[in-house]
Amino acid sequence: MQKTILIPLPSQDFDPTECAIPWKILTDHGVLVRFATPDGKIASCDQRMLHGTDLGIFKVLLAADRNAFRAYTLLEKHHEFQNPLKWSEVKMDDFDGLILPGGHAQGMRPYLESKDLQNLTAAFFSKDKPVGAICHGVVLVVRSQLNGASVLKNRRTTSLLARQELLAWRMTRLWLGDYYRTYPQTVEAEVRANLASPAQFISGPIAISRDSEENLKSGFCVRDGNYLSARWPGDAHTFAYEFLKML
Repeated sequence: MQKTILIPLPSQDFDPTECAIPWKILTDHGVLVRFATPDGKIASCDQRMLHGTDLGIFKVLLAADRNAFRAYTLLEKHHEFQNPLKWSEVKMDDFDGLILPGGHAQGMRPYLESKDLQNLTAAFFSKDKPVGAICHGVVLVVRSQLNGASVLKNRRTTSLLARQELLAWRMTRLWLGDYYRTYPQTVEAEVRANLASPAQFISGPIAISRDSEENLKSGFCVRDGNYLSARWPGDAHTFAYEFLKML
């Protein structure tokens, strides 16, 4: 029986790599991927991350690579992407798993702060269904609660690392301001603050290059039961293949 996965998205500013690479890999392996947005209208990714606009010499390091650009070009024409559900209409029982991409621009905040999505994420955890989150997507997970505590309180996880977030901000703040700072607090700091033990946060090896179909060793993710997390777009291929194993 075909598996069906949900990828909720904000109206704008989600990371193209963290959405399109998992979508392509799952779709290529026969998984049906559906999408949901706040109003049921087509979402738009962070165009700066897609095209590298205004990133200057840091474009190669920070923007989507060729693999991600090609995948997103296919994704934006796909029927399911063109016909998303509304966040408020999503029913957990209709899906076998949930993937939460990240993104750092300000358009991500309604997604990260959505009670609908937090409640949905908690429901997936309560039924022990696969949940995958990458980068800022882990913020949405850690804000989701069961019995008055974060669903990650007793889980091992990773997320966008503080050193990654602050490096991108420092490299670009002269002309992009706080574009790379979604909140004053780093992603890692918020995640760590909601864990029962500091040992539950796993930083992984230094992220030097992005992974690919041919080089999964460059990627990193952490699995704890039905929950999978990764740090940045450079982990997206490894993340997607590990999520397939969870299904």
